[in-house]
Amino acid sequence: MKLLSRALLLLLCISFGVSCKKNTDNSKPITIKDEIQNLFPNAQIDSIPSKGHFKNSFRIQYDSPLDPKHPESGSFKHTLYLSHVDVNAPTVLVTDGYASYPRKTELSTLLESNQVIVEYRMYGSSRPNPIPWTYLTNDNAVEDYHFIVEKLKKIYRGKWLSTGISKGGETTMIYKSKYPNDVDVAVPYVAPLINGVEDPRPNTHINSVGEASCRQRIRDIQRAILRDKKQALLSFHKIATTEKLSFTEVRPAEALEYAVLEFPFSFWQWNGNCTALPQKGATTETLVNFVHEVVGIGFYSDAGYERYLPSFYQHLRELGYYGFDLTPVADLLTEVTSSSNSRFAPKNAALNYNPNYIKKVRDYVEQRGNHILYIYGGLDPWGACAPVPNAQLNALKMVLPTGTHKTRIKDFSPEAQDSIYATLQSWLGKDIKIHPLYKKQTR
Repeated sequence: MKLLSRALLLLLCISFGVSCKKNTDNSKPITIKDEIQNLFPNAQIDSIPSKGHFKNSFRIQYDSPLDPKHPESGSFKHTLYLSHVDVNAPTVLVTDGYASYPRKTELSTLLESNQVIVEYRMYGSSRPNPIPWTYLTNDNAVEDYHFIVEKLKKIYRGKWLSTGISKGGETTMIYKSKYPNDVDVAVPYVAPLINGVEDPRPNTHINSVGEASCRQRIRDIQRAILRDKKQALLSFHKIATTEKLSFTEVRPAEALEYAVLEFPFSFWQWNGNCTALPQKGATTETLVNFVHEVVGIGFYSDAGYERYLPSFYQHLRELGYYGFDLTPVADLLTEVTSSSNSRFAPKNAALNYNPNYIKKVRDYVEQRGNHILYIYGGLDPWGACAPVPNAQLNALKMVLPTGTHKTRIKDFSPEAQDSIYATLQSWLGKDIKIHPLYKKQTR
C-alpha cells in the first residue's frame, strides 16, 4: 500500500506542477510557488490566471540591485512573470524591451514550454521615480537576466531559449553576446542592430521599398496635411479630446509635424498596404485620422513622452536610432528644425553615445552567433538594420518579403515553418516536441 500511495503522490505532484519534496512538518508537498519563493526569499509572489497550456502562473517582484556588480548602490523593485508547465520542459526567457504584461508567447506555444517574461529595468512597474539614469544600461539589464536564469535553472532543468521582439529582440542578441552559454537557442524577432543615433539605412529602405507611386502618395499626404495646418490642427485637437490626450511637453503644432515626419516609417513598419492609403482629394481630416491610425499621436502626448523617456535615453546612449527625413516637407515645417529624435530624450541626463557598444554585439552575432533564429518582415524599415550572420554559422535568418514589424513564425508558409521547425529540432535535440503553429490550418 505504501508503494501505491507514493506512486499516487508522485503522479499528483507531476500533474499539478508541484515538487514532491516535503515541508518540515512532513504533511504536504512543496508547491512550485514554494520552490520559487525559496529561490527569491524576499520577493512578493502572487498567483495570476494561467493562459493556454500553463498550469501555474505568477507575478514576481523582487529587489534587484541598481548596479549588479555593486549591490551597495541600492535596489529597485523588478517585475517578472513566470508561467509553469513542468520542471523538465523547455523554458523560454522573454527579454521584453519595455514594460511587460503576462501573456502566452509564440515560442512558448510552439514548444509548450515554461515561460519567464522579464520586464526591462526602469520600465513599467519596474520604474523607480525618479529614474537613476546612470544605472539604465544594457549591461546591467543583461546581468538581471543572467541572475534570473542562474536562479531558475535550479528548478527548470530542460533546454533554455531566449526571445524578444524589436527592442526586446535586440536585447536578446545583446544578452546572447554577453552570456552565450546561458541559453541553448536565441530567437530575436524584427530586431535591429543600429549604426549611430541617425542610422541612414531605415530611410534608404523607406525610399526604395514598394512601388514608386505608393511612396509618392505617402509624400503627397505629408505635404497636404502641412499645407492645411490650420484644419489639420483642428482634426488633431478633435482626436486629442476624444482620447483624453494632453500636449504640454510637446505642443500640438510640434506634435503634428513629428507625426507627419514619422508617418512614412510607421506606414512601412506596421502597415505596408498601399491600397489602404487615402486617395487624392481626401479631406485633411481624413488624412490626419489616417496618420493617427498609423502613427498614433498619443506617442507625442504627455503620457507617451513620459512613458518612452527610458527608451530614448537608451537609444541615444547605446542602442542608436534613426533620423527623420525632412526633405519631402522641409519647406512646410515651422516647428521641427532637426532630424534628430533627441527631442524625446530626458533633459536631466547625459547623452553621450557609445558607438562601440552595438558594434561589439553585431560582431559577435554575425561572426560567432550559433543557434540564433532571426525573424524579419521585408517591408519593415528596422529590417534594414538586421544583422547578416556569416554563412558558416549554424544560424537561420528568415525574412517574409511582404511582412512588417508584426511578422512572426506563424506568418510564414507551412513549408517555410517546417524549415524553421527542423532547424530548431536540430538545435534542441530529438527529445523536444515541437507543435507546429499551422496545425489548425488546411495545408
